[in-house]
Amino acid sequence: MDKDAEREIAIGLQKGDRQAWLRLYEAYARRVWTNVARLMGYACPAVADVVQETFLAAARSARNFDPGRGMLWLWLWGIARRQIALHYRKQDANVILAQAKTWWHSLDGQTIDWIDEKAAPPPDVLEASELATLVRSALNQLPADYQTVLMAKYIDGQPTREIAQNVQCSSDAVTSRLVRAKKAFRKAFKTLTQSAPAGKEVSL
Repeated sequence: MDKDAEREIAIGLQKGDRQAWLRLYEAYARRVWTNVARLMGYACPAVADVVQETFLAAARSARNFDPGRGMLWLWLWGIARRQIALHYRKQDANVILAQAKTWWHSLDGQTIDWIDEKAAPPPDVLEASELATLVRSALNQLPADYQTVLMAKYIDGQPTREIAQNVQCSSDAVTSRLVRAKKAFRKAFKTLTQSAPAGKEVSL
């Protein structure tokens, strides 16, 4: 979506224009669904509920959207992330994370090369809800700017130039940030998965 279209939608949202809301939904519904599913696991039955709650929450706060504070997508995805967190807050997050670690350990290190970018994991591993839990937990340990570029690059599949436009910095700065973010993610993921599956865990 170009800046002019986004500006029109933003103005419409502030005025309570129904058409602006419909344009927002049409532009981002699939993207929200895909990102939520990748973070929660495609097989997770709560994905639909989280997506629905995301747009309900967005509708309630749409009049307060301030385009000066960021892009529409960043605002909407921030709401989605809060809804994901609320969902897991209602669950026993420690139990879910412990189960994910147990699953990871049962793989006997078969996917460690994937974390080091030396090989791709099997499709059944990529689609596992346990992997989604571990990835989400590792991401939550990173600074917000690292989370943003990693999600944009590896979940949204955005090119570096587009990410740079969205976060309002140069392509070189995004490339540099991605390198640091990937390194930080690998470290967080390895630390998370190498710890014991039981006991007190990092909050989801």
